[in-house]
Amino acid sequence: MSIDTLPPLRDVIRRFELQASKALGQNYLFDLNLTSRIARSAGITPETTVIEVGPGPGGLTRAILALSPKKIIVIEKDPRFIPALEEISAHYPGLMTILNEDALSIDWNRFSGHKHIKIVSNLPYNIGTELLTRWIGVEPWPPFYESMTLMFQREVALRIVATPEDPREYGRLAVFSTWRTEARLLFDVSPSAFIPPPKVTSSIVHLVPRTDPLPCLQSDLEAVTRNAFGQRRKMLRQSLKGMGVDPAALLANTDIDETARAETLSVMQFVTLAQRYRQLKSGTV
Repeated sequence: MSIDTLPPLRDVIRRFELQASKALGQNYLFDLNLTSRIARSAGITPETTVIEVGPGPGGLTRAILALSPKKIIVIEKDPRFIPALEEISAHYPGLMTILNEDALSIDWNRFSGHKHIKIVSNLPYNIGTELLTRWIGVEPWPPFYESMTLMFQREVALRIVATPEDPREYGRLAVFSTWRTEARLLFDVSPSAFIPPPKVTSSIVHLVPRTDPLPCLQSDLEAVTRNAFGQRRKMLRQSLKGMGVDPAALLANTDIDETARAETLSVMQFVTLAQRYRQLKSGTV
């Protein structure tokens, strides 16, 4: 299978001596069927501007460009990959912007001038969750992007899409993700698809921002979920004691049973607790 006339990815890696860095969580996806499937699942159109974090030698980048987006912005921290990415850019003149920057240091609203942004990335495992929480927590809301199609370790992906019906996976990440996005698991990717193969299965998750999420402050929701799930085997009247307010007052007038445990609460109930926490802290109740 060939999606363009550029050299095969294995040849590119050999020519530029791009051995994967374990410290940076790098694993190369060579399977063109898979990279193309990931790109297609993002719903890319000629009006789409794609942001890709951690393109490495450009396997997914090339699959995205084969779908003829309006533009692709790739953000790569490792300078070793820049010459290989510039080779791809020369093959698609005017379509590609390469940023040799750390994704964890970027002000994401700098891209708000672009329209129809979709984030599509095989995220490095060591920063995937951190980037996701930053993208979900970005202000103002609705955000600068229309959707996110991202690869995670399967265990992380399951935590992102979990509900109270999945008590083993349901936790802070699920509450935070569901609060502001509709997240669904698309498909799994076997370790054998990568070079070097990771020790875990990966999964693709698609997230679409909610236009009008339940109102609360991110910091308040984080405080409530951190305490509730930090002692998830305990009842709320005990696990919420570390919040600096009386748990009885926090749970009052919420219709939430003080003997309940964190994994039984819905996202709406956690938002209710976050709102109540803000009222108590500000003295408005």
